[in-house]
Amino acid sequence: MAVKKRASRGPAAAPPPDENTQPIPTSGPQFAEPAPTPDPTHFTVKHGSDAAAYKILDREKATLQPRPFPVVDQTEPTVTLGDAIGPEGASIENSITAADQIVFHALGDTGNTKGPRDEGLVADKMVSDFSETDSRQVPSFCYHLGDVVYSFGEAEYYYDQFYDPFRDYPAPIFAIAGNHDGMVAPNSTTPTLDAFVENFCTAGQPSHRTPEAGGLARTAQVQPAVYFTLEAPFVRILGLYSNCLEDPGIISDQGGKYPYLGQTQIQYLTAALTRIKQQKFKGAILIAVHHPPYVAQIAEAESGAPAASSRRRSSAEPKTQNAGRHGGSPAMLEEIDTVCESVGIWPHAILSGHAHNYQRFTRSKDGRQTPFIVAGNGGHAVLHLTKKGTPALRAPSPQAALSDGSDSVIFENYDDQDFGYLRILVNAKQLRIEYHPAADGEAAKTPDDAVTVDLQKYQLVHFQAAGA
Repeated sequence: MAVKKRASRGPAAAPPPDENTQPIPTSGPQFAEPAPTPDPTHFTVKHGSDAAAYKILDREKATLQPRPFPVVDQTEPTVTLGDAIGPEGASIENSITAADQIVFHALGDTGNTKGPRDEGLVADKMVSDFSETDSRQVPSFCYHLGDVVYSFGEAEYYYDQFYDPFRDYPAPIFAIAGNHDGMVAPNSTTPTLDAFVENFCTAGQPSHRTPEAGGLARTAQVQPAVYFTLEAPFVRILGLYSNCLEDPGIISDQGGKYPYLGQTQIQYLTAALTRIKQQKFKGAILIAVHHPPYVAQIAEAESGAPAASSRRRSSAEPKTQNAGRHGGSPAMLEEIDTVCESVGIWPHAILSGHAHNYQRFTRSKDGRQTPFIVAGNGGHAVLHLTKKGTPALRAPSPQAALSDGSDSVIFENYDDQDFGYLRILVNAKQLRIEYHPAADGEAAKTPDDAVTVDLQKYQLVHFQAAGA
């Protein structure tokens, strides 16, 4: 999707949102503003302190439960890139196919409660990627990995935390919900995921801007559900909702532990992978889920800190703990593995957010090498993986505590100092995932980390540009 080069912008106050309280119909999907505007220096709606709410949640942490989520009557809810673009969608998809590659962005945990600066830096650098002279390198969409709005996905913060930062992003933005998008503040009667569904899951409705957009051009996204398949040339992204707990991620009833959640997403994932198999789809298969299956492990301190949750650990292995505040979700990964094994189709990579930093792992299992990537430093916060008194975290390093007994996991690289995003390129043969820190500036186009997967062999390889 080629667009005009964006003008440079200096700091200025953001325009106030319109006082519209009802959806505004449009003639079709809309994305960026007609002309770039200066970055805001403050929020239009001051974000109050959530300290009292978190004090209650911390007290109730042991009894918090995942919440039911909206279920649709389609086994595999699906949206295409063309659907999201509108009348020109088919033509643009054809041009992507003719170019023999697609480029898109991915990032998570963008909503900032303190001010617009950090998220704005990330968004500005992403927008700068649309200034490519080679149209094949221009991104076609962004895939948000969850936690769009903090702290409880409130509608009143959508303008400042989503629409305004991405006001100059000239392409569709898809999203899976994160735990903060689904969390409900104590004593609130707002339904879980209410604002997320209103702004992202509007399939079947006429094109419109929501009140949360505050008069900005971007229309509500046309996703069919909070779990869905995105189809685009060369790639399918299977998005799962891992619910609203801080840890772990949960996608099912977990064998009856949460009977009200059912097996909807397991059935969805089975159907999506089965269709890929039946259609003999040759492109990249990505699974996106907010809670990461893996987070880095470090040796447990002698103080007796609690050992990290892991699938299996022999008594001869040293005890470990999570690097950073957020943990992995091994039970969730085991469910994903079970579905992939039963269908006989595996993803080429798994993308997540939640942990507020960048982490990359390689899992080797049954002859496949699969990147697991955490990209949760999209603008909300950056959390260090180590602190004073803990061992240094060196990469690459084996992560024996993360193994399920039939695989090996290597912690390959990380960035716990910067905000950033992923730039992903897929052609007929390869999947390339790049990590770009915002601190590098808009002119820098060299990634700080990258990994390439051979789509046929499921092996990590050197990248070859289309036509090479």
